[in-house]
Amino acid sequence: MMSKKLFVIGATLAVTLALAMPASAQSGDTATGVVCGSKAGERQTCAADTTRGVTLVKTTGPVACVLGTTWGIDEKSIWVRDGCSAEFSLGAKATGGSGFGTYTPGRGFKVADTKSGDLNIRLYGYARYLNQRALDPTYTDSFGKTSEVKQRQDVQFSKALVFFQGWFMSPKLRYSVYVWTSNTSQGLPAQVVVAGYFAYAFNPHVTFGVGINGLPGARSTEGQWPNWLGADNRLIADEYFRPSYTSGLFARGEIAKGLTYSVMWGDNLSQLGVDAGQLGNDMKTVSGAVAWMPTTGEYGPTSGFGDFEAHEKVATRFGVHYTYSDEDRQSQPGTESIENSQIRISDGNLVFTPGLFGPGVNISDVVYQMESVDAGVKYRGFALEGEFYWRHLSNFRGTVEGLPFDHLTDTGIQVQASAMVKPKMAQLYLSGSKVFGGYGKPSDVRFGINIFPWKNQMVRWNTEVTYLNRSPVGYSSVPYPVGGRGPVFHSTWEVSF
Repeated sequence: MMSKKLFVIGATLAVTLALAMPASAQSGDTATGVVCGSKAGERQTCAADTTRGVTLVKTTGPVACVLGTTWGIDEKSIWVRDGCSAEFSLGAKATGGSGFGTYTPGRGFKVADTKSGDLNIRLYGYARYLNQRALDPTYTDSFGKTSEVKQRQDVQFSKALVFFQGWFMSPKLRYSVYVWTSNTSQGLPAQVVVAGYFAYAFNPHVTFGVGINGLPGARSTEGQWPNWLGADNRLIADEYFRPSYTSGLFARGEIAKGLTYSVMWGDNLSQLGVDAGQLGNDMKTVSGAVAWMPTTGEYGPTSGFGDFEAHEKVATRFGVHYTYSDEDRQSQPGTESIENSQIRISDGNLVFTPGLFGPGVNISDVVYQMESVDAGVKYRGFALEGEFYWRHLSNFRGTVEGLPFDHLTDTGIQVQASAMVKPKMAQLYLSGSKVFGGYGKPSDVRFGINIFPWKNQMVRWNTEVTYLNRSPVGYSSVPYPVGGRGPVFHSTWEVSF
């Protein structure tokens, strides 16, 4: 079954690449400029000779212009969408340097700009006050085992990421390398991660890459981060079901206006915190997603949550996702790894825990399949968005005599509603999620506010109150622990430029 899936994925990628027809960047000594702009909820195309390369010189509006998301090129034009407005340079510059020091929201500061390539440095980080002292001090799982719940109260500079991004030799050959550290995980494996990828944008329909990337098995791993309602933490149903980040081959692009796809063939569900020696040699992980935005052809920068842009026309989105992975115990990240993604049952226990399902029962391998569908609508600062999850665990291997089941199926749902109560300045949101599992039905409800002091999404102050009901997930870099029951308060100052 897996070999057939790999064959189909491989054949699809091969045909897609064969049809891509890339154009080579040519050398030249002249450059001309083009200004191209769009409003929220629309896409504009500006005629341009892009065969000698295109460089974004500076943005001329408040919305981030992100290559491949809110702007891009084809053989005869530059396209911009959803509020991206910018000045572009066509052709190689004789001396380079004219873009040095410029700032592009979402891309950072340009520190090198030559006819052979450019380099942008971008920073993401946040400081958080967290108070979990009102949580119940203990938690009893579905097997009757009672464990202590850590009730934290602290202030942390919780996470810092430095991105080095740009193009080399051709504007279509992109790179992204980053250093990622989680200070709440000091001393633990993968507390510091250095990772990245290379990608080639053949045209708006095909970008092909290799390296670390998110498996697109849920909306939050498609690339929306950090444009979430909460500051760098998911609702517990999303955290419970989703895949994570791994190394592999990936492709993404636009099938038609308002219809996009992304696929990945990777090493496992989550490679961060797992060394290559722990991985199997069969690469039995595949994931894909298709998103349709029928009314406006877009859903905001990175297709993020909430309507900061205040769409003047109703924007809608529908997405479907699928992930398959044959996982083994050895290839799992630690429970406190920097980007934790573990296969758990709905009371929070890890499925690979020795003896969990009976004396002498030790699961070493399992097949994980997860499907999700999402839908959303945005209009004039209001947004209503939801996602449904279905996860099936099967083909348990190891010492499984006496295992009381041959498969486990869990479902879940999350719903998020938000409103820009003051345009570009203040946003309120209410959200919740629930897991329907054979070992419990945990849930959470959240109310929060985002303040944008500079009227953009690069800096925000997020304050949130969460009520947890027996959380099945948790680790030190998120504001909820496994087994948590009760209210949690946290306030976060986040910077992303």
